[in-house]
Amino acid sequence: MMNAQSVDLSKLNSPILFKGDSVTAYRDPMVIFEKGTFYLYFTLTEIEKDGKIFMYTAMSKSKDLQHWSVVKKITPKDQSLDYSSPGNIIRYNNEWVMCLQTYPRPGYITSQKVTYGDASSRLFIMRSKDLMNWSKPELLKVKGDAVEEKDMGRMIDPFLLEDRNEKGKWWAFYKQNGASRSYSHDLKHWVYGGHIPAGENICIVSKGDEYIMFHSPENGIGVKRSKDLINWKDDPKVITLGQNKWPWAKGRITAGFVLEMKKEEVNKRYLLFFHGSGPKTELEGDFDKNASIGLAWSNDLVNWDWKQ
Repeated sequence: MMNAQSVDLSKLNSPILFKGDSVTAYRDPMVIFEKGTFYLYFTLTEIEKDGKIFMYTAMSKSKDLQHWSVVKKITPKDQSLDYSSPGNIIRYNNEWVMCLQTYPRPGYITSQKVTYGDASSRLFIMRSKDLMNWSKPELLKVKGDAVEEKDMGRMIDPFLLEDRNEKGKWWAFYKQNGASRSYSHDLKHWVYGGHIPAGENICIVSKGDEYIMFHSPENGIGVKRSKDLINWKDDPKVITLGQNKWPWAKGRITAGFVLEMKKEEVNKRYLLFFHGSGPKTELEGDFDKNASIGLAWSNDLVNWDWKQ
């Protein structure tokens, strides 16, 4: 049995972990490493023979980032919901909690132009004891108890983070008016905390005395830094990795998720999971198909390497 100390990134054959095709897209990756196993969650989009398009939150697991288990769908088939974009997983009250979104596109078929989730897109959490079997999704009322679900506005791409200065205070970041944020002490009752300009698919890493936000502008992965989760400054460089040499990501690189590893677990400290689409742009059609999950790595969150 392969153990965590065996993970060797040099043995990867490609930057691609899951390759999309003409009827399949792998998007929005998120990973947790637990007891020597990588649990990868992502948006799985499938185009059926009759042209109907469905999204699922799905998962696979691996010991070495090379050999992956059969993909398992963990949300239902329903275009009025299309649960997707898992943001991250936290440990809360002796169970695992995953945040994700709905992305309703009722009646969506391939003959239509590329369609995005409608105004009823909302944020949810699911709970698990084993990272494999998940509870029924629960709505996150991130605008506060007084705001009805119908009045919350379109929101996607959640990410949960505990405040390092106040144990038990949880922040939810999500895509609405840039990057919005709300906080809670029980994951049920939330207080809205404002918003900043930012792209989608937010992921935040705590390093030293600062928080580092990875987010997705029109193309690439942008970086912001903050001391307090409220005031943010942009890094000048947008991460595009090997896009100029990758036809499979020519259309867009996006949805970066950074997983911090220990040195004894893998031979680089930070792993960057992302998805690339192409060769067409998303608006040209490579949104619900031809999207693939890729991997890069870094020791400092500034300089990134990948399998060429």
